Amino acid sequence: MSETRSIFRGVGGYLPARIVTNDELSKSLDTSDEWIVQRVGIRQRHIAAEGEVTSDLATAAARRALANAGLTIDDIDLIVVATTTPDKTYPATAAFVQNKLGMRHGAAFDLQAVCSGFVYATATADSMLKNGLARRALVIGAETNSRILDWTDRSTCVLFGDGAGAAVLELVTLERGEAERGILASSLRADGQHWDKLYVDGGPSSSQTVGHVRMEGKEVFKHAVGKITDVVETVLAKTGYTVADLDWFVPHQANRRIIDGAGAKLGIPPEKVIVTVDRHANTSAASVPLALATGVEDGRIKRGDLVLLEAMGAGFTWGATLVRW
Repeated sequence: MSETRSIFRGVGGYLPARIVTNDELSKSLDTSDEWIVQRVGIRQRHIAAEGEVTSDLATAAARRALANAGLTIDDIDLIVVATTTPDKTYPATAAFVQNKLGMRHGAAFDLQAVCSGFVYATATADSMLKNGLARRALVIGAETNSRILDWTDRSTCVLFGDGAGAAVLELVTLERGEAERGILASSLRADGQHWDKLYVDGGPSSSQTVGHVRMEGKEVFKHAVGKITDVVETVLAKTGYTVADLDWFVPHQANRRIIDGAGAKLGIPPEKVIVTVDRHANTSAASVPLALATGVEDGRIKRGDLVLLEAMGAGFTWGATLVRW
């Protein structure tokens, strides 16, 4: 019996040219490279240039993913952009990306699940492909976090960076006996009672302002490892695989201590974890696809590997997706 699966046909990432190091931040903040590295493992972050907006980053990442897939925009009929920093309140950033890519067909929309955005968007696109609403999708995570940071607040501004990552998903039919491939299972969760532990203190309906990121760091850390473990164990249980079967773990890149803590609790060896937080900082919805693209581009993630994507973000939202590459 044949089976349909959404496969990752190509991936790509984009980072703005400007790099801001911890030493640079220490000139205007009461902080240091040693303090930041010790607490979160970040050494630098990329910051979008003046006039460079989220759709610009998303479009650049999308072009690289298309090139990696050997496809053109004419081959795509769905664009899903995960972002918490849209170009405008409306239209959707995905519509701007669609226009910049020259796509005049199909559907395009945004998805907002903050740092879990790419995992949520991947599961959404997978479902749409399997339900016949599209054949190939561009799934993008893109953020200009620098635009919503209070650059006088060292508890938040040192943590975030800008960037975008993209993937091309394609629906394929696997015949009986054909090697396993594609998205095997996803698990998505949310719990809105924790909204005030990580949020932006602005919005069109509440304050008519953009606002800034506010966070209770210790509370977020306290919840993170347990929630990550929850969705990882759920998605593995759905497929019958165990942690020992994994080739690569691609977690949300928020904090090196959270990544290490989750890996240790799950029993995933450090050498199987893709880590980019030291170079990219927390790029929110872009962090998982950027880390994924890094692992593919440097040759670590190869065809046939079992890859686990995971993220947790404000809301709280959290989720995981298991993929046979």
